[in-house]
Amino acid sequence: MSKDPLLQPFQLKHLTLKNRIMTTSHEPAYPENGMPTDRYAAYHAERAKAGVALAMTAGSASVSRDSPPVFNNVLAYKDEVVPWIRRLTDGCHEHGCAVMIQLTHLGRRTTWNKGDWLPSVSSSRHREPAHHAFPKLIEDWDIERIITQFADAAERMQAGGMDGIELQVYGHLLDQFWSPLTNDLTGPYGADTLENRMRFPMEVLGAVRKRVGNDFIVGFRFTADEAQKGGIDAAEGLEISKILAASGQLDFLNVIRGRIHTDPAMTDVIPVQGMKSAPHLDFAGEVRRATGMPTFHAARIPDVATARHAVEAGLLDMVGMTRAHMADPHIVRKIIEGREEDIRPCVGATYCLDRIYQAGEALCIHNAATGRELTMPHDIPVAEIRRKVVIVGAGPAGLEAARVAAVRGHDVTVFEAQPDPGGQIRLTARTPRRREMIGIIDWRMAQCAARDVTFHFNTWAEPADITALSPDVVIVATGGMPNTQLFETSIEAAHVVSAWDIIAGDVKPAARILIYDESGDHPALQAAEIAAAAGSQVEVMTPDRSFAPDIMGMNLVPYMRSLQDKDVTMTVARRLLGVARNGNVLTATIGTDYSDHTHQADYDQVVVNYGTLPLDEVYHDLKPLSRNGGAVDHDALIEGRTQEILRNPEGSFQLFRIGDAVSARNTHAAIYDALRLVKDL
Repeated sequence: MSKDPLLQPFQLKHLTLKNRIMTTSHEPAYPENGMPTDRYAAYHAERAKAGVALAMTAGSASVSRDSPPVFNNVLAYKDEVVPWIRRLTDGCHEHGCAVMIQLTHLGRRTTWNKGDWLPSVSSSRHREPAHHAFPKLIEDWDIERIITQFADAAERMQAGGMDGIELQVYGHLLDQFWSPLTNDLTGPYGADTLENRMRFPMEVLGAVRKRVGNDFIVGFRFTADEAQKGGIDAAEGLEISKILAASGQLDFLNVIRGRIHTDPAMTDVIPVQGMKSAPHLDFAGEVRRATGMPTFHAARIPDVATARHAVEAGLLDMVGMTRAHMADPHIVRKIIEGREEDIRPCVGATYCLDRIYQAGEALCIHNAATGRELTMPHDIPVAEIRRKVVIVGAGPAGLEAARVAAVRGHDVTVFEAQPDPGGQIRLTARTPRRREMIGIIDWRMAQCAARDVTFHFNTWAEPADITALSPDVVIVATGGMPNTQLFETSIEAAHVVSAWDIIAGDVKPAARILIYDESGDHPALQAAEIAAAAGSQVEVMTPDRSFAPDIMGMNLVPYMRSLQDKDVTMTVARRLLGVARNGNVLTATIGTDYSDHTHQADYDQVVVNYGTLPLDEVYHDLKPLSRNGGAVDHDALIEGRTQEILRNPEGSFQLFRIGDAVSARNTHAAIYDALRLVKDL
């Protein structure tokens, strides 16, 4: 028996959990028509077969039609969900993993123009800032109806083979009742006493328990401290926790601290990179000590050491490592096998959650197999034939290609023009709060080193250097260089610098800066943060109707917190048309796509963020020497077959390019390019 605290079993009522690691409820937005179909099941099964003890599925599975699925939630109010739930649970149970599901009514945390176009309901008249819909103040018949719908949904989950459920009581309808901040009711459910505020959640709990019986596991994931003036404070949260424990109807408490009604509030509940790890862990331990209840918790517990501390110190019974398992679903297996150094790190980029909150699907910024388990392998198979692979470029695309090729058993050589690997990631990591991003590079370098990949740094690879190695496959992953030539303008290059120039420190910020952002991604605001910290007067301008549209909600929060107390202006719906030198200043001509209006403004420096242009000379030089002429069979790529295009029988190798060497995209796209190409080489 292992003495590792994380590998000790835990008895939850009648259920023996084989270790202390769980994935907490989260909605990856993979359902099809509200059903957790094969993709959903495969996602959870991957983690189950690697040893996770408990999969808490379906963040916010909806119990009612007037709780429409704004996050592509599982629709627990439909009878047809039961066989899909059965397939999901069977797939996890097969590997000894317990499975539960989170049930909720979103209340005001949704909108009326989704699903069946029913008005949202809440104990509050006020709209949630994040979702903008003004709810109907809930009526007595709504309360009665929703209590029954919770019980109905719980019965469906029990019929689907679930080991239990948790009720979502933070930021959703149940919590809206018991928070003084979101209860505008009078009478038995009103805000005047804690007993009244808790009445509705407790009635839901009672109805659920009556329907599913005493043997089915039921817990609350709940706000025990709203961390906001006028809301539930820590003292009242501990009182609520004790009331829940004394009810005798709950089997576990899953502790949350904070609110999720705005992007900043949610980012404090679910911290991103640059923020403190496990900020609410000690408070969760207070709840456990006060109640004696089995206690679960998750909030930026990204590494095994922190998780181990949480259990060993008696703060938690089950530790949630949800984003960490999106980065590496095999964490438990690697702990058991003594391979913790092989765990792919969660770098806190929160690409996963930000995509969900913009109606996308959860994807990990540097594990392209997550969510694609039906088509992409987490464990790379060894190739039948060993080949010689040469890769040009050691950014995220090149290093992923090198890693996957090496795991396949190929002989891999990498050329890199810079003295260090990383490409744009290395620049990103220069900002202190984003330094964790370098983990994307460091992990791949360690994986390559363990497999004897040969690296040539400070080497500008010429075609002769590559062909001298007699490669079977050449992959060009040279990335791109900043593009400062704007669409339909003729701005002289000498009059502008790139956002990269500011980030790299190659150009010092001037006193008055215009940062013109037509790309909408991180470099513009990263440059703005650097310039503002240096004392510059900064204007960030975009032709779009909102600034930085590609920096999604939770990642925007740290930028705004950094910029809003400094001399920074955000200007939207304005297009940079020209820049001319006028003595010691630069005069910018500024227009708009909405009219013929133009005006001029003076700056000391104009910074442009407009993506990259492929650095692809070596690719074009090699095309005539290759068998495929650089062509990619898209059908084969998508369907997982080998590339067999032959355009030049005289060619001596296959040639491909990936990542920004093709076109300006993002880190995930670059890594996905590499994985799905090289896994079949």
